[in-house]
Amino acid sequence: MFAARVMRVLFATALAIMVATPAAAQSYPARPIKIIVSLAPGGLADILARAAAQHLGEVGKQSVVVENRTGAGGVIGADAAAKSPPDGYTLYVGLHSTNAILPFLNSKLPYDPAKDFVPVIHIATFPNVLVVNAAVPATSVRELVAYIKANPGRVSYASQGNGSSGHMAGEQFKQVAGVDIIHVPYRGAAPAAQDLISGQVQMMFDSITLQMAQLSAGTVRALAVTSAQRVAAIPDVPTMSEAGFADVQGGAWFGLFAPTGTPREAIDWLNRETRKAFGASEVRERMLGQGALLPLGSPEDFGAFVAAERNRWGEVIRRAGIKAE
Repeated sequence: MFAARVMRVLFATALAIMVATPAAAQSYPARPIKIIVSLAPGGLADILARAAAQHLGEVGKQSVVVENRTGAGGVIGADAAAKSPPDGYTLYVGLHSTNAILPFLNSKLPYDPAKDFVPVIHIATFPNVLVVNAAVPATSVRELVAYIKANPGRVSYASQGNGSSGHMAGEQFKQVAGVDIIHVPYRGAAPAAQDLISGQVQMMFDSITLQMAQLSAGTVRALAVTSAQRVAAIPDVPTMSEAGFADVQGGAWFGLFAPTGTPREAIDWLNRETRKAFGASEVRERMLGQGALLPLGSPEDFGAFVAAERNRWGEVIRRAGIKAE
Protein backbone atom coordinates (compact mmCIF):
# COMPACT_ATOMS: atom_id res chain seq x y z
CA MET A 1 0.00 0.00 0.00
CA PHE A 2 2.83 2.39 0.85
CA ALA A 3 4.49 1.68 -2.51
CA ALA A 4 1.21 2.37 -4.28
CA ARG A 5 0.88 5.74 -2.51
CA VAL A 6 4.45 6.63 -3.52
CA MET A 7 3.71 5.75 -7.13
CA ARG A 8 0.57 7.88 -7.10
CA VAL A 9 2.54 10.85 -5.70
CA LEU A 10 5.28 10.45 -8.29
CA PHE A 11 2.72 10.18 -11.09
CA ALA A 12 0.89 13.27 -9.89
CA THR A 13 4.17 15.21 -9.65
CA ALA A 14 5.24 14.19 -13.14
CA LEU A 15 1.85 15.15 -14.52
CA ALA A 16 2.04 18.54 -12.84
CA ILE A 17 5.46 19.18 -14.36
CA MET A 18 4.24 18.18 -17.82
CA VAL A 19 1.29 20.54 -17.55
CA ALA A 20 3.27 23.39 -16.05
CA THR A 21 6.15 23.35 -18.54
CA PRO A 22 4.22 24.66 -21.59
CA ALA A 23 2.55 27.28 -19.42
CA ALA A 24 5.91 28.48 -18.12
CA ALA A 25 7.29 28.63 -21.65
CA GLN A 26 4.38 30.82 -22.67
CA SER A 27 4.36 33.09 -19.61
CA TYR A 28 5.78 35.95 -21.71
CA PRO A 29 4.17 38.13 -22.87
CA ALA A 30 1.45 38.44 -20.27
CA ARG A 31 0.48 42.07 -20.92
CA PRO A 32 0.86 44.80 -23.58
CA ILE A 33 4.30 45.68 -24.95
CA LYS A 34 5.53 49.15 -25.89
CA ILE A 35 8.18 49.82 -28.55
CA ILE A 36 9.78 53.26 -28.30
CA VAL A 37 10.96 54.85 -31.55
CA SER A 38 13.06 57.98 -31.13
CA LEU A 39 12.51 59.18 -34.71
CA ALA A 40 9.48 60.58 -36.49
CA PRO A 41 6.58 58.48 -37.81
CA GLY A 42 6.97 57.26 -41.37
CA GLY A 43 10.74 56.87 -41.27
CA LEU A 44 12.71 53.65 -41.52
CA ALA A 45 12.83 53.07 -37.75
CA ASP A 46 9.08 53.59 -37.47
CA ILE A 47 8.29 51.29 -40.42
CA LEU A 48 10.41 48.49 -38.96
CA ALA A 49 8.91 48.94 -35.49
CA ARG A 50 5.35 48.70 -36.79
CA ALA A 51 6.12 45.61 -38.87
CA ALA A 52 7.58 43.94 -35.77
CA ALA A 53 4.70 45.13 -33.58
CA GLN A 54 2.07 43.63 -35.86
CA HIS A 55 3.64 40.17 -35.78
CA LEU A 56 4.50 40.23 -32.06
CA GLY A 57 0.96 41.25 -31.24
CA GLU A 58 -0.55 38.46 -33.32
CA VAL A 59 1.59 35.64 -31.92
CA GLY A 60 1.75 36.95 -28.35
CA LYS A 61 -2.00 37.66 -28.10
CA GLN A 62 -1.17 41.02 -26.52
CA SER A 63 -1.32 44.54 -27.92
CA VAL A 64 2.04 45.95 -29.04
CA VAL A 65 2.09 49.74 -29.25
CA VAL A 66 4.68 51.86 -31.09
CA GLU A 67 5.38 55.14 -29.30
CA ASN A 68 7.28 57.87 -31.18
CA ARG A 69 9.25 59.95 -28.66
CA THR A 70 11.27 62.33 -30.78
CA GLY A 71 13.68 65.13 -29.97
CA ALA A 72 17.35 65.92 -29.42
CA GLY A 73 18.48 63.74 -32.30
CA GLY A 74 16.95 60.62 -30.75
CA VAL A 75 18.29 61.18 -27.23
CA ILE A 76 14.88 61.74 -25.62
CA GLY A 77 13.44 58.44 -26.81
CA ALA A 78 16.61 56.48 -26.07
CA ASP A 79 16.80 57.89 -22.56
CA ALA A 80 13.15 57.09 -21.86
CA ALA A 81 13.68 53.50 -22.96
CA ALA A 82 16.90 53.13 -20.98
CA LYS A 83 15.17 54.23 -17.79
CA SER A 84 12.13 51.97 -18.25
CA PRO A 85 11.55 48.91 -16.03
CA PRO A 86 13.63 45.94 -17.28
CA ASP A 87 10.67 43.60 -17.47
CA GLY A 88 10.44 42.95 -21.22
CA TYR A 89 7.45 45.22 -21.76
CA THR A 90 9.34 48.29 -22.99
CA LEU A 91 11.59 47.92 -26.01
CA TYR A 92 13.63 50.40 -28.01
CA VAL A 93 14.42 50.58 -31.72
CA GLY A 94 18.08 51.46 -31.37
CA LEU A 95 20.12 52.73 -34.28
CA HIS A 96 23.55 53.78 -35.44
CA SER A 97 23.32 57.32 -34.06
CA THR A 98 21.88 56.80 -30.58
CA ASN A 99 23.73 53.56 -29.85
CA ALA A 100 27.09 53.92 -31.62
CA ILE A 101 27.86 57.50 -32.71
CA LEU A 102 26.41 59.97 -30.20
CA PRO A 103 28.46 58.67 -27.25
CA PHE A 104 31.57 60.04 -28.99
CA LEU A 105 29.97 63.38 -29.83
CA ASN A 106 28.08 64.12 -26.62
CA SER A 107 29.88 63.59 -23.31
CA LYS A 108 26.70 64.50 -21.43
CA LEU A 109 24.34 61.85 -22.76
CA PRO A 110 21.75 61.02 -20.07
CA TYR A 111 22.11 57.30 -20.83
CA ASP A 112 25.00 54.92 -21.51
CA PRO A 113 24.20 52.81 -24.59
CA ALA A 114 26.81 50.22 -23.65
CA LYS A 115 25.53 49.72 -20.10
CA ASP A 116 21.85 50.66 -20.12
CA PHE A 117 20.69 48.42 -22.99
CA VAL A 118 20.91 44.74 -23.88
CA PRO A 119 20.65 43.68 -27.53
CA VAL A 120 17.64 41.70 -28.70
CA ILE A 121 17.95 41.48 -32.49
CA HIS A 122 19.58 43.29 -35.40
CA ILE A 123 16.62 43.79 -37.72
CA ALA A 124 18.02 45.68 -40.71
CA THR A 125 20.92 47.59 -42.13
CA PHE A 126 20.41 50.04 -44.97
CA PRO A 127 23.86 50.42 -46.54
CA ASN A 128 24.91 53.80 -47.81
CA VAL A 129 25.47 54.30 -51.50
CA LEU A 130 28.06 56.77 -52.73
CA VAL A 131 26.30 58.96 -55.28
CA VAL A 132 27.58 61.88 -57.31
CA ASN A 133 25.87 64.62 -59.27
CA ALA A 134 25.36 63.57 -62.88
CA ALA A 135 27.78 66.30 -64.05
CA VAL A 136 30.72 64.93 -62.04
CA PRO A 137 33.11 63.29 -64.55
CA ALA A 138 33.52 60.01 -62.65
CA THR A 139 31.99 56.60 -63.26
CA SER A 140 33.99 54.76 -60.58
CA VAL A 141 35.31 55.48 -57.11
CA ARG A 142 38.89 55.58 -58.38
CA GLU A 143 37.92 58.13 -61.01
CA LEU A 144 36.18 60.18 -58.33
CA VAL A 145 39.29 60.11 -56.12
CA ALA A 146 41.43 61.22 -59.06
CA TYR A 147 38.97 64.05 -59.80
CA ILE A 148 39.00 65.22 -56.18
CA LYS A 149 42.80 65.20 -56.05
CA ALA A 150 42.94 67.19 -59.29
CA ASN A 151 40.54 69.76 -57.78
CA PRO A 152 41.68 70.20 -54.14
CA GLY A 153 39.23 72.08 -51.93
CA ARG A 154 36.60 72.32 -54.68
CA VAL A 155 34.58 69.15 -54.07
CA SER A 156 31.98 69.05 -51.30
CA TYR A 157 29.81 66.29 -49.89
CA ALA A 158 26.36 66.65 -48.38
CA SER A 159 25.20 64.86 -45.25
CA GLN A 160 21.90 64.48 -43.44
CA GLY A 161 23.40 66.40 -40.50
CA ASN A 162 26.33 66.35 -38.10
CA GLY A 163 26.79 62.87 -36.66
CA SER A 164 24.59 61.20 -39.30
CA SER A 165 25.64 57.99 -41.03
CA GLY A 166 26.30 60.02 -44.20
CA HIS A 167 28.59 62.35 -42.25
CA MET A 168 30.48 59.42 -40.74
CA ALA A 169 30.84 57.73 -44.13
CA GLY A 170 32.14 60.93 -45.70
CA GLU A 171 34.80 61.36 -43.01
CA GLN A 172 35.71 57.68 -43.25
CA PHE A 173 36.10 58.05 -47.03
CA LYS A 174 38.34 61.09 -46.59
CA GLN A 175 40.61 59.13 -44.25
CA VAL A 176 40.76 55.95 -46.32
CA ALA A 177 41.12 57.61 -49.74
CA GLY A 178 43.32 60.45 -48.52
CA VAL A 179 41.22 63.16 -50.14
CA ASP A 180 40.20 66.68 -49.17
CA ILE A 181 36.44 67.18 -49.46
CA ILE A 182 34.29 69.76 -47.73
CA HIS A 183 31.46 68.65 -45.45
CA VAL A 184 28.13 70.45 -45.93
CA PRO A 185 25.60 69.33 -43.27
CA TYR A 186 21.85 69.68 -43.85
CA ARG A 187 18.75 69.24 -41.71
CA GLY A 188 17.81 65.84 -43.06
CA ALA A 189 18.31 63.78 -46.18
CA ALA A 190 15.74 65.50 -48.41
CA PRO A 191 17.35 68.98 -48.62
CA ALA A 192 20.79 67.38 -48.95
CA ALA A 193 19.61 65.28 -51.90
CA GLN A 194 18.00 68.33 -53.53
CA ASP A 195 21.26 70.26 -53.48
CA LEU A 196 23.12 67.20 -54.79
CA ILE A 197 20.75 67.04 -57.76
CA SER A 198 21.12 70.77 -58.45
CA GLY A 199 24.90 70.60 -58.24
CA GLN A 200 25.34 72.75 -55.13
CA VAL A 201 27.31 69.79 -53.73
CA GLN A 202 29.03 67.12 -55.77
CA MET A 203 28.66 63.88 -53.78
CA MET A 204 26.85 62.23 -50.90
CA PHE A 205 26.65 59.00 -48.93
CA ASP A 206 22.96 58.27 -48.51
CA SER A 207 20.58 55.40 -47.86
CA ILE A 208 19.88 53.32 -50.96
CA THR A 209 16.18 53.45 -50.09
CA LEU A 210 16.12 57.24 -50.24
CA GLN A 211 18.16 57.45 -53.44
CA MET A 212 16.20 54.94 -55.52
CA ALA A 213 14.02 57.56 -57.24
CA GLN A 214 17.00 59.76 -58.17
CA LEU A 215 18.95 56.77 -59.46
CA SER A 216 16.02 55.73 -61.63
CA ALA A 217 15.65 59.27 -62.97
CA GLY A 218 19.37 59.53 -63.74
CA THR A 219 19.84 62.75 -61.77
CA VAL A 220 22.58 61.13 -59.71
CA ARG A 221 25.08 58.34 -60.40
CA ALA A 222 25.82 55.50 -57.99
CA LEU A 223 29.49 54.53 -57.70
CA ALA A 224 29.56 51.98 -54.86
CA VAL A 225 27.68 50.61 -51.87
CA THR A 226 29.18 50.51 -48.37
CA SER A 227 28.29 46.90 -47.61
CA ALA A 228 30.25 43.66 -47.69
CA GLN A 229 28.02 42.27 -50.45
CA ARG A 230 26.20 43.84 -53.37
CA VAL A 231 22.64 44.93 -52.65
CA ALA A 232 19.71 43.26 -54.40
CA ALA A 233 17.98 46.56 -55.12
CA ILE A 234 20.93 47.84 -57.21
CA PRO A 235 22.83 44.68 -58.15
CA ASP A 236 25.00 46.35 -60.82
CA VAL A 237 26.60 48.75 -58.33
CA PRO A 238 29.88 47.39 -56.91
CA THR A 239 30.81 47.35 -53.25
CA MET A 240 33.45 49.71 -51.88
CA SER A 241 35.65 46.64 -51.45
CA GLU A 242 35.30 45.79 -55.14
CA ALA A 243 36.07 49.43 -55.93
CA GLY A 244 39.35 49.17 -54.00
CA PHE A 245 38.34 50.83 -50.72
CA ALA A 246 37.41 47.91 -48.47
CA ASP A 247 37.67 49.91 -45.23
CA VAL A 248 34.78 52.19 -46.22
CA GLN A 249 31.85 50.33 -44.70
CA GLY A 250 28.66 51.20 -42.84
CA GLY A 251 25.18 52.56 -43.14
CA ALA A 252 22.01 53.15 -41.20
CA TRP A 253 21.09 50.18 -39.00
CA PHE A 254 18.19 49.41 -36.68
CA GLY A 255 17.47 46.76 -34.09
CA LEU A 256 15.54 46.01 -30.93
CA PHE A 257 17.07 46.68 -27.53
CA ALA A 258 15.70 46.24 -24.01
CA PRO A 259 16.72 47.87 -20.73
CA THR A 260 19.56 46.05 -19.00
CA GLY A 261 18.22 43.43 -16.60
CA THR A 262 15.40 42.29 -18.88
CA PRO A 263 14.74 38.55 -18.34
CA ARG A 264 16.39 36.26 -20.86
CA GLU A 265 13.05 34.51 -21.40
CA ALA A 266 11.63 37.73 -22.84
CA ILE A 267 14.72 38.45 -24.95
CA ASP A 268 14.70 34.96 -26.45
CA TRP A 269 10.98 35.12 -27.27
CA LEU A 270 11.33 38.56 -28.88
CA ASN A 271 14.36 37.48 -30.88
CA ARG A 272 12.68 34.31 -32.13
CA GLU A 273 9.42 35.97 -33.13
CA THR A 274 11.04 39.02 -34.71
CA ARG A 275 13.15 36.70 -36.87
CA LYS A 276 9.94 35.05 -38.00
CA ALA A 277 8.33 38.43 -38.74
CA PHE A 278 11.12 39.61 -41.04
CA GLY A 279 11.92 36.18 -42.42
CA ALA A 280 8.43 35.91 -43.91
CA SER A 281 8.61 36.15 -47.68
CA GLU A 282 6.32 39.16 -48.15
CA VAL A 283 8.01 41.38 -45.57
CA ARG A 284 11.47 40.15 -46.50
CA GLU A 285 11.04 40.82 -50.20
CA ARG A 286 9.66 44.29 -49.53
CA MET A 287 12.64 45.20 -47.34
CA LEU A 288 15.18 43.75 -49.76
CA GLY A 289 13.56 45.69 -52.58
CA GLN A 290 14.15 48.88 -50.61
CA GLY A 291 17.86 48.19 -50.31
CA ALA A 292 17.87 46.59 -46.87
CA LEU A 293 20.02 43.80 -45.52
CA LEU A 294 18.33 41.62 -42.87
CA PRO A 295 20.89 40.05 -40.49
CA LEU A 296 18.29 38.69 -37.99
CA GLY A 297 20.83 36.82 -35.88
CA SER A 298 21.08 36.08 -32.17
CA PRO A 299 21.26 38.69 -29.39
CA GLU A 300 24.97 37.88 -29.10
CA ASP A 301 25.48 38.50 -32.83
CA PHE A 302 23.81 41.90 -32.48
CA GLY A 303 25.87 42.76 -29.42
CA ALA A 304 29.11 42.00 -31.26
CA PHE A 305 27.97 44.09 -34.22
CA VAL A 306 27.13 47.11 -32.07
CA ALA A 307 30.48 46.88 -30.25
CA ALA A 308 32.28 46.84 -33.60
CA GLU A 309 30.25 49.85 -34.77
CA ARG A 310 31.22 51.82 -31.65
CA ASN A 311 34.88 51.03 -32.25
CA ARG A 312 34.63 51.95 -35.93
CA TRP A 313 32.92 55.30 -35.54
CA GLY A 314 34.76 56.23 -32.36
CA GLU A 315 38.04 55.96 -34.25
CA VAL A 316 36.71 57.92 -37.25
CA ILE A 317 35.43 60.70 -34.97
CA ARG A 318 38.70 60.83 -33.01
CA ARG A 319 40.87 61.02 -36.12
CA ALA A 320 38.65 63.65 -37.74
CA GLY A 321 38.40 65.71 -34.56
CA ILE A 322 34.62 65.96 -34.93
CA LYS A 323 32.83 67.84 -32.16
CA ALA A 324 29.13 68.10 -31.39
CA GLU A 325 27.56 71.37 -32.48
